[in-house]
Amino acid sequence: MLKRFGNFPPPADEALEVKSFKEQQKADAAYDSRDRGIRSVALDRIVGSVGRYKDFDSQFRLKQRASSERFQWIIDAMRQGRNLGPVKLYQIKNEFYVLDGNHRISAAKALGQDEILAHIVELVPTDDSLQNILFRERAEFADRTRLPVEINVTEVSQYAHLLDQISEHQEFLEQERKKAVSIEDAALDWHKTIYRPLCSIIKKGRLGESFPERTIADLYAYITLHQWKEVRIRRYGIGIEKLIQKDMEAFRKKMGELKDCEYPEMKHGITVFILMNVQARKEIKLMEKIYELESVREIHSVHGDVDILVKVVLTRDLLSSDAEIISQFVHEKIRQLPGVNSTTTLIPGISKIKEPDVSFKNETS
Repeated sequence: MLKRFGNFPPPADEALEVKSFKEQQKADAAYDSRDRGIRSVALDRIVGSVGRYKDFDSQFRLKQRASSERFQWIIDAMRQGRNLGPVKLYQIKNEFYVLDGNHRISAAKALGQDEILAHIVELVPTDDSLQNILFRERAEFADRTRLPVEINVTEVSQYAHLLDQISEHQEFLEQERKKAVSIEDAALDWHKTIYRPLCSIIKKGRLGESFPERTIADLYAYITLHQWKEVRIRRYGIGIEKLIQKDMEAFRKKMGELKDCEYPEMKHGITVFILMNVQARKEIKLMEKIYELESVREIHSVHGDVDILVKVVLTRDLLSSDAEIISQFVHEKIRQLPGVNSTTTLIPGISKIKEPDVSFKNETS
C-alpha cells in the first residue's frame, strides 16, 4: 500500500479538521499558562492547531490537492536524520495543540513515527469541576518537581501523596550527602531510583490488566500508600510485595544493588538498527571502528539512500529507559566518530527471525 504524503485528498470519512485550539481553550476556560520545557510527546495526543486547524484533516494530513514543497522538504530532512528542532505545543488537559510545527508533525505521522520533541506550554483550566481540580493538582506537581516527564494519576489528592514521598526523599538525600538538596534534584532522583523501577515491576507483572481504567501511576500510588505509608502489606498475585521492601529507601537501595543474576526479568535486550550517512572516504574505517563496539552484532555497507546499516543489541535495566540507553549509545558511540554525517535509528515493533541455515555460508569480498 502506498502512503499518501498530502498529494491526494483523504476519503470523506477522514476529512474532518483537527481541533481548534481557541475553541477548546474557551470551552475549558484554560488561561493559566505554565512553561513545561522540552519533552517528547506521543503524536496521537496532538489533536489540534492554533492557527491552521482548517489545513489538516483529523489525522494531520494536508487537505489541499497539490503537494506542499515545504512538506516534502521536511519529509526528506527527517529521512536523512537532520535535526529540525522541537515543535511548539500548547497543552490543555491531556491534549496538545500546535503553535509552530504543523508540517513537521504531519511529516512525522506520515513516516510512521510515534513521538516528537516539543517545547510545551500548559494551559490549566480554571473552573472547579472535579476533573479540572485534578488537572490543577497535576500542574502544581509539575511546577514543584520540574520533572521532564508527565506523571498522570486519575484521583484527586494522589499528587499530594507523591509530593510527600519526594519531600521525604529530599530529607534522606540531604542526610546522605551532608548538604542541601533542592526539591527538583530530589524529584529527579526519586523518579529514576524509586518511581520508575517500581513502575517497571508493575508493568512486567501485568497488574494493570486487572485495572484497565487505572494508570501505572495510579497503581504505584496505591501500592506505596499501603506498603510504605500505612504499612498494610497486601498481596497482588504477582509477587510485588516480595520485591518492594519495608520502606521507600530500602527499596531504592535494593534496586541499586541488583546484579545481572538477580531478578533477571528486570533486564531486557533492545534491538536497534542504525542507518548511517557517512563521508565516502571514511566508510571502511568507520565500519572497522564501529564493528569493535561490544553491542554491535552486524554491520553492512549498503547501496541506496544510506551508506551503512548497523544492528545493535543494548541491555536495559530497571533504572534506565529504552530512550535513554539508545540515545546515549548513538550520541556517544556513533555520532561522535569523525566522518559521520547523519544517523536514523529504527526500533523493531513486531519481529520474526529464522534460524540461520548452517549448510549455507554467505561470503562477501
